[in-house]
Amino acid sequence: MRVSEAMSRDVRIANPNQRISEAAKAMTEIDAGILPVGENDRLVGMITDRDIAVRAVAGGKGPDTPVREVMTTEVKYCFEDEDLVHVSKNMAELQLRRLPVVNRDKRLVGILALADIAVVEGARTTGRAVEGITRPGGKHHS
Repeated sequence: MRVSEAMSRDVRIANPNQRISEAAKAMTEIDAGILPVGENDRLVGMITDRDIAVRAVAGGKGPDTPVREVMTTEVKYCFEDEDLVHVSKNMAELQLRRLPVVNRDKRLVGILALADIAVVEGARTTGRAVEGITRPGGKHHS
């Protein structure tokens, strides 16, 4: 099965110049903890609820801080035509719960979440991904 068969296509995109309070509101509206950040039709980063809490609030930055100042610029992604099981293994290795999905022109076309994998692949594939993602030592592990 390909990533395109499991991913969510309805993706809200943040702008790097918008305020983090607006990004947080968008996350609330769609019940998500992450937004891709796009500029000039290109994926330039990702902003998470954790970025807002750790890089902004804990760092003394206010709600008018631009997304650009707290977003993650090193973005991992997958291609829409990749094998879903292969991508889920990569997600486990990278300890990521969600990945932006791009086409071969590197244009954002969706988001792949563990929940999407669970729906189409079932517990076995999802379980292996969760096991890898939740192991100690990830990027944000203290």
